Order: sequence, then structure tokens, then C-alpha cells
Amino acid sequence: MQRAEKIWQWVLALVTFALFVFFTQAEAATVAWGDKGTMVTQIQLKLKQWGYMTGAADGIFGKETYDAVVKFQRKNNLKVDGVVGKSTATALGLSLSADVAAASYNESESYLLGRLVHGEARGEPYVGKVAVAAVVLNRVRSSSFPNTIAGVIYQAGAFDAVADGQINLTPDEDSLRAARDALAGWDPTGGCLYYYNPVTATNSWIWTRSVQLAIGKHNFAI
Repeated sequence: MQRAEKIWQWVLALVTFALFVFFTQAEAATVAWGDKGTMVTQIQLKLKQWGYMTGAADGIFGKETYDAVVKFQRKNNLKVDGVVGKSTATALGLSLSADVAAASYNESESYLLGRLVHGEARGEPYVGKVAVAAVVLNRVRSSSFPNTIAGVIYQAGAFDAVADGQINLTPDEDSLRAARDALAGWDPTGGCLYYYNPVTATNSWIWTRSVQLAIGKHNFAI
């Protein structure tokens, strides 16, 4: 009995320590010079949106991003250190846990989404690639469509790239990055569920949808 109690005390202590480390690290999370990934992209997009940065949102935290963060911090009476911590992220309208959205999908789903982007939006501007991926994710969240990425992509008649086999092409890095950016929460369409090329579209039903914006050769609609 005493041995069982000691084992339980040891397990409890271990769990307590693990939770302490987890929450300490979560609280201390920052994004700074040299970091890469979708969180950096989201920061860059916010900085561009508000005029603090003009370069590409490439997901790499370098000098231009650092300088833009410093300008933003100075303008908003934040600690000026060029590091995006909790306070700066909140002021930007972001959460440093934004990558949790992407983490809810596994690597194979991200790759499948990248394959669709490559098949459907090859040659489109980068934001147009992200927009195509975002439409898939908007459908996943909608009760009118299947609730998985694969279910949406392979729904009968949903995407030309599936019908003509282009889904099987090897995606380039831009297409894979666009999928990751959409998974991280970037939706250039503002919630659209459909897109089509008005020059080549043959389905008369798609013309009944309300177009919200055009990116490259695609109209995006609800």
C-alpha cells in the first residue's frame, strides 16, 4: 500500500512539473529575428495591412520585419525591442498560439491541400493560391460540405484538378506554403465557399453565386 502511494505521489509530482514547464513556456513564447513559419507570415501580413511594412510576407523574420515591429511598438507605446511577445501580438490582433489551427491538421492533409492548390491555381499570384486553399477550409467548416479536407477535395464534381488528374502532380514549394498559410488562418477571401474562372467556367449554376472579389483569374463567391 505504501509503495502504491509513493508511486502515485511520484506520478503527481511529474505531472505537476510537466504542467509548470508547459505553461511557463507558453507564457514566454515570442517571435523574433531569425524565426520562420506561418506565425511570422501572420505578423508580416498585419504589419503590411497597417502600413508598417512594404516587403513580401515570406514567413522569414529578418531586418525589414524587425524594423517594422519596432515602428509598430513605438507608435503604440509598447516595449520597443523588435520582439513579438504577448503584448505586441495582442496589439497586432494576433495570438501567439495561432499555429494551433494548423496543428489540428496532420502533415498528409496539409500536403493534399498543397496538391490541390498546385493543380487548381498553378500560375496564379501567391495570394490567389492561399485563397484557393482557404475556400477548401471554409467548406470544411461549413455544414453544407464534408467536414474533412479530403472529403471536400474529393467530393464528386467539386474541383477540376481532381477530375482531370492534376491533383496527382507534385506540388511546388509555393503551393505547399500557401496551404500552410491557409491552415494557419489566412483567408484572403473573407469566407468564400466557391471560386471559378469566368473565362472558362461552363457550369451555369456557378454564375448564380454572389462574387465577393477577384484574385488573378479567379472570382471568389459565396
